[in-house]
Amino acid sequence: MIKEFHYKFEELQITEKDMAPLLGFSENIPEPFPQYIEQSFAKAPELCTIKGGYHFVSEIDTKPDNSTIIIAKKVFNPTKAVSTQLKKAQQLVLFVCTAGEGLSQHARAISNEDPMLAYVFDVLGSVVVEKAMDKIQEQLQKEVAQQGLGISDRYSPGHCEWSLTDQVNLFSFFPDNFCGIQLSDSLIMHPIKSISGIIGIGEGLKPRGFQCQLCKDQNCIYGKMRRQ
Repeated sequence: MIKEFHYKFEELQITEKDMAPLLGFSENIPEPFPQYIEQSFAKAPELCTIKGGYHFVSEIDTKPDNSTIIIAKKVFNPTKAVSTQLKKAQQLVLFVCTAGEGLSQHARAISNEDPMLAYVFDVLGSVVVEKAMDKIQEQLQKEVAQQGLGISDRYSPGHCEWSLTDQVNLFSFFPDNFCGIQLSDSLIMHPIKSISGIIGIGEGLKPRGFQCQLCKDQNCIYGKMRRQ
């Protein structure tokens, strides 16, 4: 079963506080960034095409000892840090979500004229897709709670040292161009401000937040945010 969601920018209720970590600030955002953020928020509604969705799969076999998850006969090879967190899952949800092309295209268009503002628009694209996926995850959590079940955190290829090669299997569970997202030959999603991954469903599962102590990736943006 596949479910699809659409959001307007205003529904995400993004604030300066959401932007700060990805801009490299912990709390107080120095000038001129507040005015740039305000400009990006004002233009974002016309630039965003926010879509996402998920696919329930109950045919799974999780083997944390060898970091393999078999989903409907397709073999995924996340790291042990991921498979261990999903070992109690009774079902898995595969998801994709995108902010659309608009924010990235606008950032490129103004990059020579105003590189700092372009950077803020680019960061906003990253924040939009994560906040949209937060809303989708909240909806999923409410849905499975009616059955007495919980959900895990979400895990994505490219994070927690999980190879991007599993993107091919993940996207095979969705129709072509689902939510306007395409997977390139180099396994990069287009629009670039898109995310994909897996969430576990099962009794006693609950989101625990970034488990950075289980991951060795020092370049991960989420790990950097947590360390800040």
